[in-house]
Amino acid sequence: MAIEIKAPQFPESVADGSIATWHKQPGEPVSRDELLVDIETDKVVLEVVAPADGTLTAITKNEGDTVLSLEVIAQFEAGDVSVAADTSNQETVSSAAVVNADGDTPMSPAARRLADEANLTADAIKGTGKGGRITKEDVVNAASGSAPVAANSAPSQSMPGMIPSSSGAAVAPAAGGARSEKRVPMTRLRKRIAERLLEATNDTAMLTTFNEVNMKPIMELRSRYKDQFEKTHNGTRLGFMSFFVKAATEALKRQPEVNASIDGDDIVYHGYQDIGVAVSSNRGLVVPVLRDTDRMSLAGVESTIRDFGTRAQAGQLGIDEMQGGTFTISNGGVFGSLMSTPILNLPQAAILGMHKIQERPMAVNGKVEILPMMYLALSYDHRLIDGKEAVTFLVAIKDMLEDPARILLEL
Repeated sequence: MAIEIKAPQFPESVADGSIATWHKQPGEPVSRDELLVDIETDKVVLEVVAPADGTLTAITKNEGDTVLSLEVIAQFEAGDVSVAADTSNQETVSSAAVVNADGDTPMSPAARRLADEANLTADAIKGTGKGGRITKEDVVNAASGSAPVAANSAPSQSMPGMIPSSSGAAVAPAAGGARSEKRVPMTRLRKRIAERLLEATNDTAMLTTFNEVNMKPIMELRSRYKDQFEKTHNGTRLGFMSFFVKAATEALKRQPEVNASIDGDDIVYHGYQDIGVAVSSNRGLVVPVLRDTDRMSLAGVESTIRDFGTRAQAGQLGIDEMQGGTFTISNGGVFGSLMSTPILNLPQAAILGMHKIQERPMAVNGKVEILPMMYLALSYDHRLIDGKEAVTFLVAIKDMLEDPARILLEL
């Protein structure tokens, strides 16, 4: 039975997507729920799986093509996999014959485009796909391992001593050995990140205020109870993020302007606290949202953030998990950042930046002590939040972290 494979139904906030990777090729037998293709949007990667056992008969949207919601991207023939496997060899051969009509090793359309741009032949690329098929990654690896120069390319306008590259750009001759560069298309997620960062920079009156917090009380509390906490909460580890989330939640209640957003000529005051946590992934920075953090326990915050991080690396976060949010926390300290000015996550009015814990000499009651200190940065939209509210908000977080009992007692 013939079945049309369609793109998923995209949410209203997602206009379209693009084909990222085909995991199956025409003629290959497929089992029910086996992954067929990844579709990349400006928020997440969506997976399309096989609706039944059968064979992928044709692909109508190649890698890199733009697709709309529910658009047909392939044709599928349902049937017994074992039966489909009997005919798969003939179909694969015919498919390969079309792809490598010039005698090359079979490669996907996206891989062929990259190979042509890099002036690489199939003989120079080692295929790691099924049956020796060349993938995009194989082309990128081959290109990064050498810097071929087209022998028949016309000399470009360049400075003396420069060698024209295969893309037409001038490349300086290698002095101490071969130098290489590679050109890859920007992903939709990276494009969207760039657009939002520019929008935040250009369309808001963004200002950053700083403070520092003594992390010794939190570190001592964590050291004292971490083993018992992990045992009580089924392996959930006690980290620092949960304290920051709970402190920010309480501070947001006290300073509702920080928890608000601008919608046209209106100010929207949110009566709840949904805090986004910036998570680094292989595809870029994503911000999944913790919902109703005032109702979450420390263990609930820690386990949810850990789950977000794991699924972000695997590209399994859903679009609904990254929509909304009234405030964001970004922890650059895990990468060693000592101080930074985080950029707003629109339409939110503020974002808190955590940084590296660094031991520094501090004056305490007239004496010098070495304390583990962390710089905090609060970037905020000055159109909505005045300096007084921003500083008061940041000081409230500092006070609660330096005396964790305040978080529990809401002082």
